[in-house]
Amino acid sequence: MALSIAEIIILCLIADWLCRLVRLPGLVGMLLIGVVLGPYVADWLDDSLLEIGPDLRMIALIVILLRAGFALSRKVLHRVGGRVLLLAFLPATIEAAVITLVGSRLLGLSLLESAILGSVLAAVSPAVVVPAMLRLSNERRGTGKDIPAMVMAAASVDDVYVIVLHGIVMGLYLGRQSGLVGQLVSIPLSLVFGVAIGLLVGAGLYKLFERFNPRATKRALVVIAASILLARLQTMLADVFPFAGLVSAMAIGFIILERRELMAHEIAAKLAKTWVFAEIILFSMVGAQVDIGVAWQAGLAGTAVIGLGLLARGAGVLACLAGSRLTVGERLFVAVAFSPKATVQAAIGAAPLLAMRQAGMQTGPGELILAVAVMSIFLTAPTGAWAINAVGKRTLTVER
Repeated sequence: MALSIAEIIILCLIADWLCRLVRLPGLVGMLLIGVVLGPYVADWLDDSLLEIGPDLRMIALIVILLRAGFALSRKVLHRVGGRVLLLAFLPATIEAAVITLVGSRLLGLSLLESAILGSVLAAVSPAVVVPAMLRLSNERRGTGKDIPAMVMAAASVDDVYVIVLHGIVMGLYLGRQSGLVGQLVSIPLSLVFGVAIGLLVGAGLYKLFERFNPRATKRALVVIAASILLARLQTMLADVFPFAGLVSAMAIGFIILERRELMAHEIAAKLAKTWVFAEIILFSMVGAQVDIGVAWQAGLAGTAVIGLGLLARGAGVLACLAGSRLTVGERLFVAVAFSPKATVQAAIGAAPLLAMRQAGMQTGPGELILAVAVMSIFLTAPTGAWAINAVGKRTLTVER
């Protein structure tokens, strides 16, 4: 496994450099390296590395969300809080609804199977969005209207909402319809409890850091470890207590930034360095999951479903921004920023197929859902990352 990790690091760094030479996002090269080395092409990677791939992707996702949390101040959230909630829920809901309707017509799925597909595709990728927004924040592009912070926060909450929604739809499909109302209520409750627990943990860590004054590197490691434990706690309490562990991770950074800005910036700088490795692992592991043959079978119909879903999401974003002080160009940028797919699709794209196999059901719909999920990653992650950079430079004003 160690050899496979070394090979991935070297090849992904080279691919990242080559992509940047031709003005493509580095993640494109990392995805391609994962595809080539993965089990569906060269089958070069150690099986033990592929087995822990989901855990590695979760750690990378936690690092991203922590970086987002350490960049969100109370003043900024106070200014954009209402828009964040709208952007976190409305675009994803509209996209899932449209995919549910068109999927049954274009792909031959039942309405409920199309709803499963919608719940897989409706999430935006923080793995693409958050680093891009942090870069724009550092360049002070759009910060006068808090656009990067608004997009970061909304994209992160969007993921939690879609994952919960996916669980509800799968329960309906497999015949576990009891407690549907309770599951729907659990969506806002999981977010509220996630924020509350994250704030408590963050306040406790802040006092710990104040008392013992460890180096910034050790502080960053403790924060990452605490966030992983919170994500594990979410899994353990899934059937008992609605709790969004990933939102808690963001809240940790928020409360430390609120208590002492210098400490937060030091930890954030260490997390930025950690992200160099985490990004390689995340996108190469996502690429390794891609079955080119399955994706090819979905064809133009799958592409059309993804495209129509993105148009619906864009319309939802523009509806959320109606009446805001953003210009037309800035609103277009936010719509573009909400287009990339990657992390959630890689994490849950195969879940319907596995559930259908375990239930002894026909697996054809599950295979098709996985194929379209894979296509969404390759079609939107690279183009979305490029578009965020290109549109951002043209539409967002640099604050002096």
